[in-house]
Amino acid sequence: MAFVIASGILVFLVFLAIRLTKGKTTKRKLIVWGSFIMVGINPFLTFLISIPVGVAVGDGFAAVGMMMLLLPAFFVIGLITLLAGVFTTNKVEDA
Repeated sequence: MAFVIASGILVFLVFLAIRLTKGKTTKRKLIVWGSFIMVGINPFLTFLISIPVGVAVGDGFAAVGMMMLLLPAFFVIGLITLLAGVFTTNKVEDA
């Protein structure tokens, strides 16, 4: 049941991020996606990856170890995306 809830929340957050960035500038897209990766997508995706690994290995410490590796990794990916959006300049085209 927990996998269904986590998957549903993850899909909802991805669709929400897509909806918020549709037709927006690259800067805004990077900022929104970086924020969503760090805060929303990271914990649910980490849970959905690490728990089956722990079950497959047969050890709960393997799941905790995967979580300890994946949480900071996805957070850094989101932080890099967010910072890329913050430091990106919008180019104004002259007509």
